[in-house]
Amino acid sequence: MDESDLQTVPVDNTYREVITLNGRDFQRYAVENSIYFAPVDDDEIERLHYQHELFNMVFENRLIFPPVPRPRRILECGSGSGAWAIEVAEQYPECEVRMACFVSGVAYPSGVSGEKLSTVIGLDIYPYPVPEDIPDNVDFQVDDLNSPSTFPSNHFDLVNSRLMSGGIHVDRWTNYLSDIYRVLRPGGWCQMVEIYYNAQSDNGTLTANHALQVWSQSYLQSIQHYKDPRVALRLQTLMTQAGFVEVESRLITLPLSGWSNDPRDRDIGVANRANAHRLLSSLVMYPFSQGLGMSNTDIQLLVAQARAEADNPAFKAYFPVYVCIGRKPGSSRSHRHSEIPRSHTPSSSKGGRQSDSRKRARH
Repeated sequence: MDESDLQTVPVDNTYREVITLNGRDFQRYAVENSIYFAPVDDDEIERLHYQHELFNMVFENRLIFPPVPRPRRILECGSGSGAWAIEVAEQYPECEVRMACFVSGVAYPSGVSGEKLSTVIGLDIYPYPVPEDIPDNVDFQVDDLNSPSTFPSNHFDLVNSRLMSGGIHVDRWTNYLSDIYRVLRPGGWCQMVEIYYNAQSDNGTLTANHALQVWSQSYLQSIQHYKDPRVALRLQTLMTQAGFVEVESRLITLPLSGWSNDPRDRDIGVANRANAHRLLSSLVMYPFSQGLGMSNTDIQLLVAQARAEADNPAFKAYFPVYVCIGRKPGSSRSHRHSEIPRSHTPSSSKGGRQSDSRKRARH
């Protein structure tokens, strides 16, 4: 039986409860505990799937950036719709890690009814619905990543942390990286992707009075007491301080519409337009309303103005995306180069410990 299975229990229905605000559904547990402020409804799940396809375009269909040729165990932090975990599980079907079956909080070891193979574990605070025909080697679990990890040490070959700035508490990041470091096996890799939601202009035309900048600064202000919306800027420092080696970082510009003269970037911008339109609303609905006291009318007006500027090719608007990878020292090094995405330079800028008392929940 896999040691990590001893730390799981069935999902409590508390995690499934939602509250409705301005027509959007939010996880009650997440917002009441200041864990996550974005919606969890069908519209947002659809946007997350679309965003995953967008990242596939940006990363040229590379799901894993560092050299991990034959991973056996992979952990995804913040699995959301589950698209990344499912695709990775399909890409590496030969990897097998035995997982236990849990009934009424009792763990049954390998060999009993309900046994399945699992190589990829997707972790999130909300039990998002997943397709019925997922691969046998993927497992989705519910946990709060702001608490110390309950996974065993030296366990995973790769940890993928993507877009966690809206979920990790502002004072948790150092220990969050320490937890990732601990659960990785010697020689294992961590890869991180974060969007800095501070809209920029490739030609410097966006000013503080433009709606996109008002949106950006208002968002940063609305969550900064709970989260670190600027953590993307210091991923490399955090990984180095946690003890990772061979740390590499890249800045990628994510166009908000198809304004670029570069054919590839223009295609990405065209594809991102629909995602950006929906993100500009879903990301701020709760923090603007409950954090800044804005009315729904004012929120919708600002969002509409920000969308119009995002679409305007004269502004050449984009969000900076930071990608960072690092290796836990030990084991033998792979001689294959990492495939971290190429960087895009904007024209205008030429120790946590394992907990024995807390358990994760399995879908």
